[in-house]
Amino acid sequence: MKRLFLFSALAFLALACSTDQKPMNPFLTAYTTPFETPPFHLIKNEHFMPAFEEGMKAQKVEVDSIIADPNAPTFANTVEAFERSGLLLDKVAGVFFGLQGANTNDEIQKIAGDIAPLLAKHKDDINLNEQLFARIKAVHEQRTSLGLNTEQAKLLDDMYKNFVRGGANLPADKKERFRQINEEISILGVKFDENVLASTNGFKLVIDKKEDLEGLPERAVAGAAEAATKAGLEGKWVFTIHKPSMIPFLQYASKRSLRERLLTAYITKGDHNDSLDNKSTITKMASLRSERAKLLGYKTHAHFVEEKNMSKTPEAVYELLNKLWAPALKNAKKERDAMQAMVRQEGGTFQIEPWDWWYYAEKIRKAKYDLDENELRPYFELENVRKGIFEVAGRLYGLQFVERKDIPKYNDEVTVYEVKEKDGSHVGILYTDYFPRSNKQAGAWCGGFRSQERRDGKMVTPLVTNVGNFSRPSGDTPALLSPDEVNTMFHEFGHALHALLSDQTYRTLSVPWDFIELPSQIMENWAFEPEVLALYAKHYKTGEVIPQALVDKIKKSTTFNQGFETVEYLAACYLDMDWHSFAEPKIVDATAFEQASLKKIGLIPEIVVRYRSTYFSHIWGSGSGYDAGYYYYIWAAVLDADAFEAFKEKGLFDQATASAFREHVLAKGATNEAMKQYVAFRGAKPAIEPLLKRRGLL
Repeated sequence: MKRLFLFSALAFLALACSTDQKPMNPFLTAYTTPFETPPFHLIKNEHFMPAFEEGMKAQKVEVDSIIADPNAPTFANTVEAFERSGLLLDKVAGVFFGLQGANTNDEIQKIAGDIAPLLAKHKDDINLNEQLFARIKAVHEQRTSLGLNTEQAKLLDDMYKNFVRGGANLPADKKERFRQINEEISILGVKFDENVLASTNGFKLVIDKKEDLEGLPERAVAGAAEAATKAGLEGKWVFTIHKPSMIPFLQYASKRSLRERLLTAYITKGDHNDSLDNKSTITKMASLRSERAKLLGYKTHAHFVEEKNMSKTPEAVYELLNKLWAPALKNAKKERDAMQAMVRQEGGTFQIEPWDWWYYAEKIRKAKYDLDENELRPYFELENVRKGIFEVAGRLYGLQFVERKDIPKYNDEVTVYEVKEKDGSHVGILYTDYFPRSNKQAGAWCGGFRSQERRDGKMVTPLVTNVGNFSRPSGDTPALLSPDEVNTMFHEFGHALHALLSDQTYRTLSVPWDFIELPSQIMENWAFEPEVLALYAKHYKTGEVIPQALVDKIKKSTTFNQGFETVEYLAACYLDMDWHSFAEPKIVDATAFEQASLKKIGLIPEIVVRYRSTYFSHIWGSGSGYDAGYYYYIWAAVLDADAFEAFKEKGLFDQATASAFREHVLAKGATNEAMKQYVAFRGAKPAIEPLLKRRGLL
């Protein structure tokens, strides 16, 4: 699984501000830490709410100052002035929401619930301010005569459209309803997150009979024993529905009934008709989003979302999904039939069920390719993988990563690096946080505490995070990753590069969401290239580089199980789009709606949609940003498969190609239209054939 939390290096923005008020609150004074990084050793939970309040108050004063300016509206005194507002609020939000995802606690969760409606109101107070909008509109009407450069023109156009999309043109009565909708959605999103986290942490599969561990690799058994000890169940074994614990169990545990129990717990998160049930929450959110879109003049919420993306329309999204669905489903059925045949060969009489898929896929992988994931893990020690990723970035872009132990961190498991150019000049800071904790949301994401910008001619460098939930060390054995976890590390690091190498003036310019996944997904291509494996895939005990025989097996198995992986993902894309295609707001039966959506596309019963509605955090979670947009990954996959062809044609580390990708994709940020940036790099629009070929769908 690859879950990407919102690309907050472009959304969570922080900058040190000074004020003589409340000096004991770290947010309300200038940071004195290296590179003005957040002083986590000083920040306490009680600092957040006062700092949020001061941040909102400060931005209101800044907005009032723009409105009160007696001079005619100009790009400088209105558009740039507004773009520069809200720095203190962004400074606080960057830290708070970063901790809410990666290092939360009961107090932070309570603050999140309290602050959500206040932030929604604050945002609406700005977006619905008629005097401010009038000034921005006046500048927008003169845009062709202002002599703006490309980035300035984009800032102006985006700002104007954001105000319109934020309700600025609504009549007074509809503005009030618009406010109510935004407030309610913000509260529901926080509640959804809390329920998913509690549901995930609330389940434990406790095993007290050693025979029930049959088939499991030693590392999985050892990890479960450690988990049991921590839970006060010495002498037993505990498995959870966190992926690093669950997936190995589904792959190797011989006892079918226990696989069923574990997977069922995972796929019923938020769906138990109890206090943690999310069904009513998501149906309300879908209806409210539909109502908001209608207020703004859009046919559906999906139309509202897609307007700002490369796709432009929901119809274009469905068109792409449909092109991929038929060949993917065909492959998945072949994979299922092969598993069913193996069941019969072994004397089984049961029909394949979802909890059997990982187990028999692993058996077939071994039979067909003589490849066992357990053979690979010893070569994927986490620290070596990280060194390999840094080496790839160094060879492509000349970057250096130097650990900094003098920079405060929010958890002892975090490692902090200063990122430098080849000549030693400072680029930014990278925080890595790779292991699961009960106070961390599931999945993997790239976030940040401050994004790059240029202010008053000075470069403000980014503070970026890579957060994951990868396999932990166990006993004397270091963290040994699965191939999927390796892939995810490369993926999130690609996002980090995008944030670190951004070179734009205005911090509020945002990259289209279906373009955001290009820098991350293209990084995945390097992970298992033989030339790259030789850099990092070294046995954790002997230091031996991964044997060529294993490399060959990896290459031969690249299209293995791609029917399953593509189908479970695409099914989630369809489900997301269907939830956000209501022509009229309505409350539906969540279970019946989901079943109808999946039945419509013909999802086979042996495969469960990657995310069922009740724990689909990408589209319902607070601030997640993937509503009507889970398709972003596959849209960007078309781009990344096509883009990587350029590297394959010239060489994995060809400097001219890497320089062009950095210049036109990574550094450009959102300073121009996304497709123009892509064409500037590639010389043409992307073709879909490389993706189909890569996944074995041609």
